[in-house]
Amino acid sequence: MARSTFVLTLLLALSTVLLSSAFAPTFGVRANRLVSTELAVNIKVDIGDGEPIESALRRFKREVSKSGHLIELRHKKYFENPQEKKKRKIKEGRLRIKFERLQKQRMAKNRT
Repeated sequence: MARSTFVLTLLLALSTVLLSSAFAPTFGVRANRLVSTELAVNIKVDIGDGEPIESALRRFKREVSKSGHLIELRHKKYFENPQEKKKRKIKEGRLRIKFERLQKQRMAKNRT
């Protein structure tokens, strides 16, 4: 248990360091003020006794994906002006509403 927790903690730390340095600098100076581009990553996966490391890694990857940190880093990789950001947010909202509607239809279909 301790070994697998250590391995996941190490993977999280390495992925945070590698991804944050690969996509954006840790600190940048803009108009004489300090601007931080770091994201606070706090993802924790508890591992049961005798649980295979593959399933724990799968759960860890799912949690990282759900948290949205990688998507946020991808958006910060290049400069995005406010108009483009607004368009992207509207498009993401439409997709989210569409998926929620589909999920609601599936749930209603399963109940009947």
